Amino acid sequence: MASMFQKASTFLGGGDGDDPRKQDEEGESLTSVLETDEDRSSLTILVSEITELMRRRLVDTFDPKQTGSQDDHLSALASDNCSESENLEMLSDEEQEKRAQKVLEKQKAEFAKREKEVSKEEMVTLKASALEFFDGWRDAVVLRVGEVVNSRKTAAKQSKQADPELASSETEPGLEGVEADEHEDTIAKALLKTYPPVETALCKIPKEKRILILHSVLLLLLSLEHYNAYSRVLLLHLTTSLGLSATVLAEDETKVAHGLLSAAEKMSADDETKKRAEENRTARRWKMGVAGVAGAALIGITGGLAAPLLASGLGTVLGGIGLGATATAGYLGALAGSGVLVGGLFGAYGAKMTSKAMEKYTRDVEDCAFVPIERPGKTEIEARRLRIAIGISGWLDDKDDVVKPWKCIGSGQESFALRFELDALINLGNALTTLVTSAAWSYAKSEIIKRTVFAALSAGLWPLGLVKASHIIDNPWSIANQRAQKAGEVLADALINKAQGERPVTLIGYSLGAKVIYVCLQQLAKRQAFGIVENAIMLGAPTPSSSADWRRIRSVVAGRVVNAYSANDYILAFLYRSSSIQFGVAGLRPVLDVQGVENVDVGDLVKGHTLYRHATAPVLKRIGFEDIDLREIRREEDRLAEQEKKEEEQRRSAESGGEKEGADPEVGEGEDREVRRMERDVEQMKVSE
Repeated sequence: MASMFQKASTFLGGGDGDDPRKQDEEGESLTSVLETDEDRSSLTILVSEITELMRRRLVDTFDPKQTGSQDDHLSALASDNCSESENLEMLSDEEQEKRAQKVLEKQKAEFAKREKEVSKEEMVTLKASALEFFDGWRDAVVLRVGEVVNSRKTAAKQSKQADPELASSETEPGLEGVEADEHEDTIAKALLKTYPPVETALCKIPKEKRILILHSVLLLLLSLEHYNAYSRVLLLHLTTSLGLSATVLAEDETKVAHGLLSAAEKMSADDETKKRAEENRTARRWKMGVAGVAGAALIGITGGLAAPLLASGLGTVLGGIGLGATATAGYLGALAGSGVLVGGLFGAYGAKMTSKAMEKYTRDVEDCAFVPIERPGKTEIEARRLRIAIGISGWLDDKDDVVKPWKCIGSGQESFALRFELDALINLGNALTTLVTSAAWSYAKSEIIKRTVFAALSAGLWPLGLVKASHIIDNPWSIANQRAQKAGEVLADALINKAQGERPVTLIGYSLGAKVIYVCLQQLAKRQAFGIVENAIMLGAPTPSSSADWRRIRSVVAGRVVNAYSANDYILAFLYRSSSIQFGVAGLRPVLDVQGVENVDVGDLVKGHTLYRHATAPVLKRIGFEDIDLREIRREEDRLAEQEKKEEEQRRSAESGGEKEGADPEVGEGEDREVRRMERDVEQMKVSE
């Protein structure tokens, strides 16, 4: 038995004193790519330093000193004294000192508030749980990579060499293969900013070998029998550190997904195969612990555990980029020999998930399902990916709007739309359309602009005519808002129960779709479910912007948290007027004092709340979202312009109609006539549906 372990370790590059140039005759392995002890040490140390960087960012989420964008924070502190800097030189030394002291006291008070927030028992527990999960994942990753390129003992030693005070490389390695296109440049900049490269000597080796390193680490991460959000973030840091583009990683993920699923599909599904898979699953833990080298050791012990998948061509499919077939199977470990494990990785339902399959997760929400966003000309296996994106619409003009806004998501992810409460969201869409095209709203908007949306919120400065007509929008908004709360809880339940497998999830939503995401992430934090969500992108979110809420969100998202807001969103302000505005509204302002939350002002793109439906693609383009269909962006930009023009024409028509009828939006009979007209329009829309 010992000689078998030694042989496996030798092949994978393990064992101090092994011949580092020994390689599989079918192709490359990490031992042939990393030719020297220094190279092999560099990879283990690089992985360790990246995970240390990731851990420090997680700690910063709960650090009251880390406030994210300092410019935003300082601007907010000085907002009530905006003219101070201009007149500072005109003040006496004593007055300048008093004002400086006032600012300092304000800063101290806000710091004390944050310190109190993060010291609460709930937040302390959340931090401890998040770090415990992360540390368990990190230890498994570092040892798994280290034992393949070195020995387990050496790996453990090298992992401790990671500098806890490491800084990312001062120079940004060029992203080879990234097109000169402006959009690709935006993606590259966002990638480097969010996942800064860590300095390593490995970036100097030939590009084809760096690609093989990235590919090998992907397989090693999959051998842990999951591909969680932290694993994906690690690979993004590795991608920038090796001077590669996100496209290289995305293409590799696609090839691996196809290879695994194609091979698994060909496996026999008879009882004997299932029985053997269960036996292997039970025995695997013990064998991995004894061997210390998962993949090759298992192949040796079982006399061909990986044979079913290898016989189906897994090694050939995945070896096509240069890595040897045996190395491929060895790095994948038990995953290479079990269709059961492959199925668990991609989810029990995947693209076949329907409302019936979702019944076990639903409680108070009717009509809830993941709707696949189909890729024309793609077979079911060709459409599968190692990552998924879920788009969530916040209101609907018709049932097709469940999917339409999310066709802009690129092919690098398997994309779904979350459908929930169709009737409630269509009713809300009808009411919104009626409101924004009314003479009453046109008048209200002109009055609000004079005072700013925040003054209108805090002082209730809404025209009487609009308040009279408010029931037209308030009822459908209230109903849809409650359903969004429930849908968020259902979504969290489905993700925790691995309805979509063990793959990193990106959540994107506008309006009440963003509310669904907000609630889902709060639930994940409450249930301490980490490593599931890679990115969360919320547009025009009708949610509080309080730092405590967003700190919880930040703790359960491994990658990017984006809050896209518009201070010009008067409709959101009106809809939110009766809520607890002291906590702020995320869709109207930046979220302050939480490290790692990206605040993006989209006021120039989104002139009103109803335009978010067509602004999803342009906003994703602006933030440098890595997976987006450029053709859909152009289409949506055209539709956004058309919708804005259409709403303006409808408003003018409503205003001119009101003038002909003598309708004054502020007084008497004309005001009531306008309200009755709006009510009639809503009723007609209901009938037409």
